[in-house]
Amino acid sequence: MASTFIRRLEGKVAIITGAASGIGEATARLFCKHGAKVLIADIKDDLGEKVCKELGQSSASFVHCDVTEESDVETAVNTAVAKFGKLDIMHNNAGIVGIANPNILEIEKSEFEKVINVNLVGAFLGSKHAARVMIPNRCGNIITTASICSKIGGSASHAYTSSKHGVVGLTRNIAVELGKYGIRVNCVSPHLVATPLAKDFFKLDEEGCHGVYSVLKGVVLKPENVAEAALFLASDESNYVSGHNLLVDGGFTIVNPKFCMFE
Repeated sequence: MASTFIRRLEGKVAIITGAASGIGEATARLFCKHGAKVLIADIKDDLGEKVCKELGQSSASFVHCDVTEESDVETAVNTAVAKFGKLDIMHNNAGIVGIANPNILEIEKSEFEKVINVNLVGAFLGSKHAARVMIPNRCGNIITTASICSKIGGSASHAYTSSKHGVVGLTRNIAVELGKYGIRVNCVSPHLVATPLAKDFFKLDEEGCHGVYSVLKGVVLKPENVAEAALFLASDESNYVSGHNLLVDGGFTIVNPKFCMFE
């Protein structure tokens, strides 16, 4: 007997920043599959429009959005409300890695600020303008893509790691403030996913990304796995989960590989 597919976001409206490619694109596709109307907000106009066309005009729309520009973020939220009548889910997913330079003596202030502006300030602006329309409705759901670098040090640059630690602190603070309005605020923190951005940063091919930094063997982390975690946080199945940082890392952050008796 065939099982019945349950659309877990039926009737919901979501904005996903950085959804023209990578994890954001996988999440947009999954959210639409589960019945959501999705507004893709990205600076990559051609890719964003392409994804929308593939998903169908009735399910997805695109808006140009640089998350470091408050007017762009405000416009994205206003567009979602004007087009779909409301906003249920804000997924702050847009992010950059920056330059792979671990030496604090050589990092330029401008480079540090660039990463912070996209990853942390962008999440702040998305949360702020989502809250603006969610508070009157006394419900809503804000999710931000963080990283394993939100929990540990030494896996990426100072700028990237600082931004992702900041995202978790921001999430927890906003969760405390907005809880009284019935708004949930969470993070999803993936391990290394073999996106073009990650492969370029770590100078690894797809096989290298899956093997070098993996603890859980036999399983390959894909953008779709992170999208599934975001789906859980966006759905009513997590209706009492707020202020949480959901790690999707195969156990990577629980072990020190330099001091492991199981190697």
